[in-house]
Amino acid sequence: MSESKRILVKGNEALSMGAIKAGCLYYFGYPITPQNEVPEYMSRVLPGLGGEYVQAESELAAINMVMGASALGVRSMTSSSSPGISLMQESLSYIAGQELPAVIVNVVRCGPGLGGIAASQSDYFQAVKGGGHGDYKLIVLAPASVQEMYDHTMLAFHLADRYRNPVLVLADAVLGQMQEPIVEREEVPPEPRKPWALTGAKDRPMRYLKSLYLKEGELEAHNKLLQEKYREIEKHEVRFEEFKTADANLIVTAFGTSARIVRTAVNMAREKGLKVGLFRPETVYPFPKVRLKTLSESIKDFLVVEMNTGQMVEDVRLSVIGDTSVQFYGRPGGGMPTPLEVLGEIEKNYSGQ
Repeated sequence: MSESKRILVKGNEALSMGAIKAGCLYYFGYPITPQNEVPEYMSRVLPGLGGEYVQAESELAAINMVMGASALGVRSMTSSSSPGISLMQESLSYIAGQELPAVIVNVVRCGPGLGGIAASQSDYFQAVKGGGHGDYKLIVLAPASVQEMYDHTMLAFHLADRYRNPVLVLADAVLGQMQEPIVEREEVPPEPRKPWALTGAKDRPMRYLKSLYLKEGELEAHNKLLQEKYREIEKHEVRFEEFKTADANLIVTAFGTSARIVRTAVNMAREKGLKVGLFRPETVYPFPKVRLKTLSESIKDFLVVEMNTGQMVEDVRLSVIGDTSVQFYGRPGGGMPTPLEVLGEIEKNYSGQ
């Protein structure tokens, strides 16, 4: 990494830069705190690149503009924060049903309802379980640094095109607003051909993109094809990070901002002689359940830390083997765990076995 190429930017700016580096020239959005730097950046930069920035009349309009642009085969994106993402759920189901690539960014704020603008991780269920109707999945990336806000947004476009599936970047207010140095990537994976895109039917057969299947058994068959795709995603796209897990007697699992706090707590625990490690999912769908199961075969104590009342903890409990202890510590409604609080939970749940 060349020090001379490092630049200091906000997380929201970094994800915008990553999107443009990936070839996104079409952005549609509606203002909401704490992600407003994204539309500000895109409105300033895209016109000069020959792209289009549209401030839609609502989040509903924005996600449907993304659906239209994606159907034409161009890389497009929208971003919002929790209440805005809730409004997009019906169209996300339509995009998944039509197998359109699209990138959506949720800079999560606390709820429920209008809530507040403080950071939260309370949209985990909405992101990974499918907030709209029908059996569908979004690929969900969970960055934990400003560099990953850049990298994961680039990756999101690659995965969206590879699997013809919407990808959601699940950030939060801390990651969106904090500043850290990043290095811009020079190499970008080539954008694939899109023989399904609606580019005009002159001199070729017409193409159709739809999620409406009315013939007997037709929709069931379509659902089975979608599920086959999700199994391929689960097979090839699981990403996670381990920190000091090799000799650990207790593993703390956390994603995003919580994982940054836990890393500090793990170092504090190590200074006290406690063998503690961190397991951080970078993809929360597909969830790294196979690796967690393997870890639980030798480690019996797990602690899950989240900025909510307990959502990812359910996936951890479903992943580990039966006699594993999985405890939870969370702070909802804009509350943020401190390293000392997490250290206290580690000491309370550490059996040393």
